[in-house]
Amino acid sequence: MKAMVFEKPGKPLELRDVPKPEPNEKQLLIKILACGVCRTDLHIYDGELDKPKVPLIPGHQIVGTVEATGSGVKAFKSGDKVGVPWLGKTCQTCEFCKTGQENLCDDAQFTGYQIDGGYAEYTVADEQFCFPLTPGYPDEQVAPLLCAGLIGYRSLRMADDADLLGFYGFGAAAHILTQVANHQYREVYAFTRPGDEKGQQFARDKGAVWAGGSDTQPPVKLDAAIIFAPVGPLVPEALKALKKGGTVVCAGIHMSDIPSFPYKILWEERSIKSVANLTRKDGDEFLKMAPEIPIKTDITTYPLEEANQALEDLRNGVFNGSAVLKID
Repeated sequence: MKAMVFEKPGKPLELRDVPKPEPNEKQLLIKILACGVCRTDLHIYDGELDKPKVPLIPGHQIVGTVEATGSGVKAFKSGDKVGVPWLGKTCQTCEFCKTGQENLCDDAQFTGYQIDGGYAEYTVADEQFCFPLTPGYPDEQVAPLLCAGLIGYRSLRMADDADLLGFYGFGAAAHILTQVANHQYREVYAFTRPGDEKGQQFARDKGAVWAGGSDTQPPVKLDAAIIFAPVGPLVPEALKALKKGGTVVCAGIHMSDIPSFPYKILWEERSIKSVANLTRKDGDEFLKMAPEIPIKTDITTYPLEEANQALEDLRNGVFNGSAVLKID
């Protein structure tokens, strides 16, 4: 099969012919139709996530059809459409796995990081970490829901019942989550790169009630702020925008260092939280909700062999919304 392969940080992915994988007893063999391009992929490419298996096929927002199943698979059959997320395997025996916090499992493995992912024509995945997909969504529309959507949804849950929400970094996750927030009658205040008028208009078009640069303060104090951009200095900026008792949620898997800040902007029971990965419960809830809203993702598509260009365009903010590899 064809696959884009990662070897070391900074080296472009290589299009190679590699053996088509074979499923073990509990795995699905999946013919890939689309795979989202995520900022986490960029963190791996840049060496900021420094423990990938190599060689590696990146990609963890996979939409495909089941071509074959292992002998022990019970939940899926050939022809089913499935989604494969970032969380690919856990021990299922530790204290975290037993209490619904499998996202914190010390022995977790992740798709497109320790497990070959979706920048390819085929992949294999554990049936317990695959999601059945509702018919009707175009494949490339669904792909961003499997990480940008899921991590955004978990971040929103960690913001509790906040009505006034700030989103710092208005890209793949924020443009999905704004639709969820609007559906729940919450207000979104969007923060983009300073001077990014196009991005601010995109945020307003997706349902934000206000949009401005990340170097400005919103017109009202916020109940919670979710930071999607991997920029540590945004944490104190977001704290300044909060009401008393408000929460800053850091949604990324990687962030630059958070600078020191005066205690007074944290005082009055403001808090800072981080989001780590996702759980299967998150996926079940969110993927049931998405078609009911319905969520529409804004996408820019690339063929498999242009994965490097997709990553660079993501880095440089060339597109709004999400990038997706469409696999022929």
